[in-house]
Amino acid sequence: MKFRIPRGTQDLLPGEVEKWQYVEEKAKELCRRYHFSEVRTPVFEQTSLFQRGVGETTDIVEKEMYTFEDRGGRSLTLRPEGTASVVRSFVENKLYADTPPTKLYYIGPMFRYERPQAGRQRQFHQFGVEVFGTEEPDVDAEIIDLGYRFYRATGLADVKVELNSVGCPRCRPVHREALVEYLTPHKEELCKDCQSRLERNPMRILDCKNESCHRITEGAPKVIDFLCDHCGPHFDSVKEALELLEVPFHVNTRLVRGLDYYTQTAFEFVLEGKGGGSLGGGGRYNGLVEEVGGPETPGIGFAVGLERVLMALEQQEVELPLQTGVDCFLVTLGAEAKKHGVTLLKQLREAGLSAERDYLDRKMKGQMKAADRARAAYVAILGENELAENRVKVKNLATGDQETIQLDKLVDYIRDVSK
Repeated sequence: MKFRIPRGTQDLLPGEVEKWQYVEEKAKELCRRYHFSEVRTPVFEQTSLFQRGVGETTDIVEKEMYTFEDRGGRSLTLRPEGTASVVRSFVENKLYADTPPTKLYYIGPMFRYERPQAGRQRQFHQFGVEVFGTEEPDVDAEIIDLGYRFYRATGLADVKVELNSVGCPRCRPVHREALVEYLTPHKEELCKDCQSRLERNPMRILDCKNESCHRITEGAPKVIDFLCDHCGPHFDSVKEALELLEVPFHVNTRLVRGLDYYTQTAFEFVLEGKGGGSLGGGGRYNGLVEEVGGPETPGIGFAVGLERVLMALEQQEVELPLQTGVDCFLVTLGAEAKKHGVTLLKQLREAGLSAERDYLDRKMKGQMKAADRARAAYVAILGENELAENRVKVKNLATGDQETIQLDKLVDYIRDVSK
């Protein structure tokens, strides 16, 4: 029987996976600079966590979750996003007892059942950050800044931030009432999904991509016109801090994001020009910790789709500075040289160098071809004559230059030329 990879998933093979490692390392390095610590959560959780945390009226919960019953009769779901799991971990492990703020980041696979397309898979990967324990507007700006710097660090150009405030439980009901009043006469013109949202979550209609719904909502009441005396100044302070950080942004009053837990600040990272579109986004979620059983704790975060980032890098023809070859390939000729090569290879690797050798007993020409395939920077050639003289020939494959050095100096030589 021939097996095939499930639809909406992909194998990351050598030659491609190095690009992922490069992007992930950029994320980890930035998080280190911004004093974020990594957290790793299970890839499946209780289904009710996502129903309560993400929101039952979202497309994710209604249409896209991979939900199954385990042998104990428990309903479990492969995580469709990272925030709910991190919040659950924050509450369960009582991280709120630490001195705030708590700053966490994650990198890992998520799962949603949707139609696979370029940059969007059923198993996809996200880099995300979460901050708990502060309502300070400067923190909102700081994580937006972190996300923006991440894209810049990978080499992407023309990334902008779209920004909005979606209010809080004090001011949002007033906007909801005005929005429902505006949309109700147009109910029959809305798509079926938005007709349902009109009763349950009318703000989501503003985010609908259906042309008819988009046209109807062009004159709809804007949530920023209804912000209370707390949300309004908070939003102004976020914008001021972003200007100080020199993060390019513009206010998009239609931006509401697709998850129910957002309050106040909402934002998206958008790529303009070639390969354009949304790259990721996030927002503040001041009621989510309480929703999953924790104490009253403000929070804010974002998530970035790594497939989307890598696709954009390819579309912008960004050459990533990947190091995929080995520092030294050891060519051995003869039984005694081969035996000595075992120890020599060990010494090279213990010195922190990447090193490889032939394992198929090929002749000199075959081993040199193997060195080329391994993209070796240098080849160390050790035959019976060299071994007898305690010497080794070293060849630079890029220039073709070759010299003979003392055998016990090989490790230091390769280490020096590899710096």
